[in-house]
Amino acid sequence: MIQIIPAIDIIDGRCVRLTKGDYSLKTVYDGAPEDVALSYADCGVRRIHIVDLDGAKLSRPQNLRSLEKIASRVNCEIEWGGGIKDDRALRDAFNAGGTKAIVGSVAALKPELFELWLKRYGKAMILGADIREGKVSVSGWQEDTPLRVEDMVERFAPFGLEEVIVTDISRDGMLQGPSDSLYTALQERYPANSFTVSGGISSMADIERLNALGLRKVIVGKAIYEKKISLKDIEKWSQSA
Repeated sequence: MIQIIPAIDIIDGRCVRLTKGDYSLKTVYDGAPEDVALSYADCGVRRIHIVDLDGAKLSRPQNLRSLEKIASRVNCEIEWGGGIKDDRALRDAFNAGGTKAIVGSVAALKPELFELWLKRYGKAMILGADIREGKVSVSGWQEDTPLRVEDMVERFAPFGLEEVIVTDISRDGMLQGPSDSLYTALQERYPANSFTVSGGISSMADIERLNALGLRKVIVGKAIYEKKISLKDIEKWSQSA
């Protein structure tokens, strides 16, 4: 069964959601990130997805204290991204409690460094490919590149790349359903890699459909905050997985 990975996006130590990656279209939600993370962990999820949006914008992790608090309260894996641009930032994220690091900008702009990290940290590294109109966007979705997801997967596969989170920026926070064909095409083309669906999840029906298509992981964010998907839904799915 497809693995549900609940998401927490953080700005100034608070849970937020953006629409289409636009920092000016920000919704702030009640609840400290560590409390929200614990509520997810109590549902039996195996992993939580956390993005430091301040870090992504400023090119340096800014909310590691929140990561420390979360890691002290949950036993599941934590995949952390946002502002990991050099060795120090990567070490800081791991030392603060991240079990997996999501890297996008470095992979696109400094591929040799990401290759080195893949060799050194192996399965702890996740490629983050945020796409807008088919091309990868970096630096907190503020800059577009000429790269495609396929370019990056083929570049890094020889160095042990396993997991790729592909975020469809045009659908992120829109609650209009994911781009099924994007993910099925990638998963079929690169069966050795695991592609995580990110962007647009609006209901459990979306997740059931993705599961039927054979996809392996899905990130759910705004649909939970907007009560389109309940914690009980997640708990029931996690128990049956």
